[in-house]
Amino acid sequence: MRSMFGDRFEVHSAGTEQTRVHPDAIAAMADIGVDISAQISKKLDGYSTELFDYIVTVCDNARESCPVIAAGGERIHSGFADPSGHEVGTPESREAFRQAREDIAAWLTARFG
Repeated sequence: MRSMFGDRFEVHSAGTEQTRVHPDAIAAMADIGVDISAQISKKLDGYSTELFDYIVTVCDNARESCPVIAAGGERIHSGFADPSGHEVGTPESREAFRQAREDIAAWLTARFG
């Protein structure tokens, strides 16, 4: 969303668990010229006191966990398949992350474009 609409929105990203930025997510974004290699995994509860106009969730687990954000604005959700179910670096994993990238980009464009 930052690369697509960063001129219109201040974008923050967090997950339900703090892990790592998946290497195949980094590769999928690099394929389209977006460098996320310096990003770090952040946990959602780190934003519990922030005010947001939109809270965008892209998996059902995150949607269920979002009540921890006390003062959120409009909640927008679409459940996408989790691409991390394959061994890292395999063609199947790379393709799953590319597909997730394309699906999410199309959804964001339809909603915000």
